[in-house]
Amino acid sequence: MTLHRYWIKFAESASGPMLASGIGCGITAYDLSDALQLVAEGVFEGGSLPELASVVEDVDVSSLDPNHVLPNMRSPLQRGVWFPMT
Repeated sequence: MTLHRYWIKFAESASGPMLASGIGCGITAYDLSDALQLVAEGVFEGGSLPELASVVEDVDVSSLDPNHVLPNMRSPLQRGVWFPMT
């Protein structure tokens, strides 16, 4: 199966790790359903996900924040959450 890089932002009303700043989460997964499951387990510790604001499939990692995201992320080449590093 092909892996895809997702960049997911949550609604402004969402709260949780790294969400107050509105930055978002980076996940590599098989599909969107897989990505959302990985975020729920890894970022929200098994809790429910807040409302989604946007989803970018196959995000170009170089387009992400060079001052905060790029220096603080894991490799996006393997399945899992790569930002934030939980």
